[in-house]
Parts: sequence; structure tokens; C-alpha cells
Amino acid sequence: MAKSANIDSDGAAMALGPHAPEEPPLAAQWSRVRGRLQNEVGELEYRTWLRQMSLGGLEGDEVTIRLPTRFLRDWVRTHYADRLNALWQAENRRIRRVDIRVGRANAETATTIAPAAAPATAATRPSSAVVPAPLDGPPAPESERAEGRVEVALDPRFTFDGFVVGKPNEFAYACARRVAEKPASAGFNPLFLYGGVGLGKTHLMHAIAWELGHNGDASRSGVSAAVSYMSAETFMYRFIAAIRNRSTMEFKEQLRSLDVLMVDDLQFLIGKDATQEEFFHTFNALVDAGKQIVVSADKSPSDLSGLEERVRTRLGCGMVADLHATTFELRVSILEAKAQRANVAVPAKVLEFLAHKITSNVRELEGALNRLIAHEHLFGRPITLESTQEVLHDILKAHDRRVTIEEIQRKVAEHWNIRLTDMASPRRARNVARPRQVAMYLAKQLTSRSLPEIGRRFGNRDHTTVMHAVQRVAELMERDAGFAEDVDLLRRMLES
Repeated sequence: MAKSANIDSDGAAMALGPHAPEEPPLAAQWSRVRGRLQNEVGELEYRTWLRQMSLGGLEGDEVTIRLPTRFLRDWVRTHYADRLNALWQAENRRIRRVDIRVGRANAETATTIAPAAAPATAATRPSSAVVPAPLDGPPAPESERAEGRVEVALDPRFTFDGFVVGKPNEFAYACARRVAEKPASAGFNPLFLYGGVGLGKTHLMHAIAWELGHNGDASRSGVSAAVSYMSAETFMYRFIAAIRNRSTMEFKEQLRSLDVLMVDDLQFLIGKDATQEEFFHTFNALVDAGKQIVVSADKSPSDLSGLEERVRTRLGCGMVADLHATTFELRVSILEAKAQRANVAVPAKVLEFLAHKITSNVRELEGALNRLIAHEHLFGRPITLESTQEVLHDILKAHDRRVTIEEIQRKVAEHWNIRLTDMASPRRARNVARPRQVAMYLAKQLTSRSLPEIGRRFGNRDHTTVMHAVQRVAELMERDAGFAEDVDLLRRMLES
């Protein structure tokens, strides 16, 4: 049980004296505590971890908060207990402790408070019913789904309008758009999106959910669509909770009543045999009923070796779309779009510098730009190349040491089963020259070395040879999807 800070006794006596104003009912206090906490942590985090809190009651100076599962109780205790204490004390100075327990509120001793209303955003679709399936309890009534009164658990920033499209992600973007416009259409069910960390899988998943919620056709009835978006980990914990609560039938009915099921990061189900079994049966039931499935993972279905064969086969029977590692041009475009949305002027040379130095994922790239913008707002200093190097020195230093040309040469040689000495040899046979060109390309993409420096590490070759290799590999990646996947896999291995 989390302990609250001591309250000044004189202050408490004054607040509770005979002339103090009458306190509002406990239910009203709880509603305000929830609302403040929701505003502080944000809509997505609140819906994920805190929306199932219920008020257990007040006994003496201790208020009880209940959660339906032990996992949620432990998570809230660890991450939010101190803040709940502070908010309760600000609302009611008699309360000194908050006890977080497993269980439902007792109707005789407590009042259940409806979740605080979500702040209105431009991206919120009031006609949609995007349903995060609850841990237990029956499915939402049809009338409630039709009126679109079920809460939305999506990030309003992650829409199709906010997604920057380039060659590495244009196919995945087009597939996502197609599913959002015509769900469960032939060849696109299921839709399987895969790629490395921070390349836009989750962004596209949220964008599809927003669009489906806005588009009544998703439910095939002209009313709001029931769309559930969750991570694979959440799917697993909800399944476990249903087993513990002996409510597996309700859990199955909830999922099978959906119009669209979206599961993010499916790789987390590897090794979870019982959860895979339930996912497989849910998958089959929804697809057979003409409902849409959208799944994402970090690898293609055929490479998810820890999943059962029947699950991998079913995932690969629809549309599989990958998001490749970002190119320099796409990273610049992403930075330009973000700077424009923030209404901040960032010199082109700074954007190019960041796009060249930070190649691992888009999240880290955007985080670096956010840091520069915050520094400008706080200290009033314009963003320059010099200030960028100063403010981001730790990030830039980490990227400088992340990958070396020697590591690249070794990994590429292992991948194509050639000798490491071939990287610097004069041999020009295709089975040696092509891997050498790939190693030069990756050295240009993943290190800060100049073209002449890279050439020297490959047998004192001229910088024009390196430039030709980079251009050649880029052209081949556009034409040959298998070759592009090989290069992308090498990049991920080197960056991990």
C-alpha cells in the first residue's frame, strides 16, 4: 500500500473546522481526481491502464480504489500510487492513504463513477465506436454500439494525414488506405504490416482505426463500426483475466462481435501457446464472418518462427506489406513535416544533418527534433548547426559509436558467405562485388564516415567507386524486393 505524505495538522483542523464549507460527495471528489489524472497522463495511457479503476469507499482516512485484475493493480500501484495520493489529498485533506486492491466496487458501500470524458480533439470521430475490448463483462449492447458511445483509445496524432509517405513505406500506406476504405475486401484480409522499430506500423494501425470508425461501411450496416485495437500483450492479459474470472465465453463473444480486430506487435505471442490457440480461433471466426483483421509485427509471417505453423499460414494468406528502413530523403521529409506542424523554422542544413546522423528509427529522429524545439522555446536561442551539435551531443555520440565499418563488413560477409578479406580484395566476380557494394552502401547509411574514408577501408578504392556502389544498391533495392529485404535485414541486425 502506498503511503501519502503527512498533512499539516493545523491546516487540516482549519479546513475541517465548524465554519469550513460542506465537502462535496465522495463520488464527485473521485470524479475530479480521475479527470485530473486523465489530463495529466494523456488519453491513450489513461484508457490503457486506468479506465477500469472504481471507487471502493472511504473508511477513516483511507480511500480504497479497486481494479479487476492483479496485474492492473500491481501496475497502478507501481506507476500511479504517488500521484493518486497527491490528487486525493488536494481534493480531500482528510484522506491520508490510498489503498489499491483487486476487486469490484461494492454497491452497498461505494459508487461507481463513469470515466471522465475524453478531451475533444480534431481527430475524434463522434460517430465512431472504436472499442478497446474490456477485460471482462458482456459485450456492449447493439444500441450502444450504434450510437457510438464507446470510448476511443487511439492517438489523435496518428492519422493518414499525419503520415509522411516515401518509397520505403508507400506500399504499406496504400494497403492501409485500401483496408480503411473497403474493409474485408478480397486479397486484403488479413492485412499484415511488418517492419523494424519506429518505421510507422503503429501509426498506420491507428490511422486505419480512425478511418474505419469514421466510415460506416466498416460495419456493413451504415452505423458505427465496432473496431478493437490492442497490442498482442494486451490480448494475452485479457485472455488470462478471462480464464481467472471464468468468463472466457464472454471474452470470445466480445471479440467475435467486432467488425474489425487490430492486433499490434504480434511477435509477443511467441511462446504463448494457449493465447496463440485463442487468437487462431478468433481469427478464423472473424474472417469466416467477413470481418476485417489487421495485424502488425517486426518480421514477416514466414520469419515468425516461434508462432504455430497454422497461425503463420493464416497470417500470410491475405496482404503482407513491409515498411523498409527510411531513406535519407524520407527522413528529411518527416522532419520538415514535423517542424511545419510545430510552426518552427529549422534550417535545411540542420534537418539534413539530423537525417544523416540518426538513421535507426523515426521515433528517435522526431525525439531529437522535439529536443531542439524545446531548447529554442526555453532559452530563446535560434536553431543552428552548432547549437544542434551541442544540445544533441549525447545522441550524436551514441550514433557515432553504434556501427563501425568493420562490423558492417563482417556481417555482410557472413550473410553472403564470402571471406572477410574479399571486402578489400581486387576480385570483381559478381558473388563478391555485390556484397562489397552492399557493405559500402550500409557504411554510407549507418556511419558518419566520408566517401574517401569508406573507400580506404575497402582496399583503398576511390570515392567515386563508393558513390557508384551506393547508387547501384539503391537502384537494385527499388527493383528487387528480395534484395531490398536482405539489405533491410542487415541494417536491422547492425542497428540492434
